[in-house]
Amino acid sequence: MFERPAAGENALLVQLDFGDGDFAERFEEFQLLATSAGASPVDTITGKRGRPDPATFAGKGKVEEIVATADAAGADLVMFNHELSPAQQRNLEKACQRRVIDRTALILDIFALRAKSHEGKLQVELAQLEHQMTRLVRGWTHLERQKGGIGMRGPGEKQLETDRRLLGKRVALLKERLRQLERQRAVRRKQRSRGEVLSVSLVGYTNAGKSTLFNALTKAGTYAANKLFATLDTTSRRLYVPTCDLADGRSGCQVVISDTVGFIRDLPHALVAAFHATLEETIQADLLLHVVDAASPDREQQREAVAGVLVEIGAAAVPQIIVWNKIDLMTVGPGVERDECDNITRVRVSAKSGSGLDLLRAALAEMSRKLAAPIEDNYSLPHNEEYDYRHTDVAQ
Repeated sequence: MFERPAAGENALLVQLDFGDGDFAERFEEFQLLATSAGASPVDTITGKRGRPDPATFAGKGKVEEIVATADAAGADLVMFNHELSPAQQRNLEKACQRRVIDRTALILDIFALRAKSHEGKLQVELAQLEHQMTRLVRGWTHLERQKGGIGMRGPGEKQLETDRRLLGKRVALLKERLRQLERQRAVRRKQRSRGEVLSVSLVGYTNAGKSTLFNALTKAGTYAANKLFATLDTTSRRLYVPTCDLADGRSGCQVVISDTVGFIRDLPHALVAAFHATLEETIQADLLLHVVDAASPDREQQREAVAGVLVEIGAAAVPQIIVWNKIDLMTVGPGVERDECDNITRVRVSAKSGSGLDLLRAALAEMSRKLAAPIEDNYSLPHNEEYDYRHTDVAQ
């Protein structure tokens, strides 16, 4: 077996083109993922294939190229911007004599680096263990015989089976702890559901500027950086929105806005399942602010990726406003766009400069009125009966 290098490895990046489109944008994102994980890319390998090779994903000739390039560049590990099967990963590691990690493992590693809260760490560990359980055999090829010999006589289990059993127990324990935290949140939500407070969640592609917008609106001072997955742990703050013009004569209303984890293309299913508790903040919201990096040439594909995740987690029916962020990098100015029914569909802002934030606050006030209106007002957007306006702040 090869040695696992220390952190800060030199990485060879591999991405193959299967004719899916947006190859350049995906590769640029892959490079950002690699550097976000602390790797130093030393070279890249690209190529075209009709379909993945069942044994090595890349095919015999391409694997030989990967090995030669990794040797010449002094790469410590090889990263694939694709999901590899356990067999493909084992075969590639045997050929390369280096660690090989796929896109799922890379994203999980970044999540492990970013998680700060207790719950966030539990969720990341659960996702990592469930991903690793199918790949245990690669670490125990020298211990596949049954235990035997002095000091090794035992229940007759293979080391692999023992390890898998212990991991299974840990997975069950983590799931139970997360279920307890989920029940606690459900109790708090039920206690607070009587308040007339609009629950708003920020959603969007990773690095679209959600945390910067959250700080600009709430003055929260949470961590925001030009990094993928800078935010993992949900943070909620109260926001006073003026001029709501409610029927009871109040001149303002309370909104609770939550900053949530960013989405990405091909988000690993293990992460979606493990982060169910965190993503519940999105499902239970009354309104989603879908933040889009308007300056990105890949913005439409990113928006579609987020929409796909919202469908997967059951939040597709929650009313949403598209927030075009980073207009300071474009020629377009702040503004509000509406559909033929005069409903707000898009607000153009710059969270960095503050341009257009007054329009966004006004949009929140308008949505608060409409979502609170009785059904006979014939407003077409769906409405959640439960309001979630947690005031508990999670450390970033």
